[in-house]
Amino acid sequence: MTLPELIVFDLDFTLWDCGGTWCDCLSPPFQIRRGRIVDRSGRHVRFYTGVISILDHCDEQRIPTALASRTEQPEWAKELLRLLEATHRFAFSEIYPSSKLKHFAALHRTTGIEFESMLFFDDEMRNIREVSQLGVTSVMVDDGLTLEVFDHGLRQFAANASSDRGNAKG
Repeated sequence: MTLPELIVFDLDFTLWDCGGTWCDCLSPPFQIRRGRIVDRSGRHVRFYTGVISILDHCDEQRIPTALASRTEQPEWAKELLRLLEATHRFAFSEIYPSSKLKHFAALHRTTGIEFESMLFFDDEMRNIREVSQLGVTSVMVDDGLTLEVFDHGLRQFAANASSDRGNAKG
């Protein structure tokens, strides 16, 4: 199966749950209390259940990963990643309030990887539509990233790559 050269993840409602809200709606300071990362009001921030396994799989397959988040509070998101001990899991990071198109243009410039060689997971349909127009295989995440959704994305990427190769021959 053809694998992507870069897998890009959104944060809120894709990789993590911030107590049912976006990370920029939390109340710092963040702290670890009884083994859990919480904000001032006690909202628990955690990765969805399958995320660590998914990141481990990317590491095992030597597929670089990146973040693309439109959060209004990039420093809060970075602090949460640090507290989750996950900063090192992502080779590239575009975390700032802007269109995902700007994030992907920056990722393309930084990595030299073509859009058609990227796989993207996000929970907002507007982002899926925008990024898909670039040629990125984009997968909608409904309820936090799961192993099933991740596997579906890998299969969709492989099918798109196979289709692209067929079109190039014609």
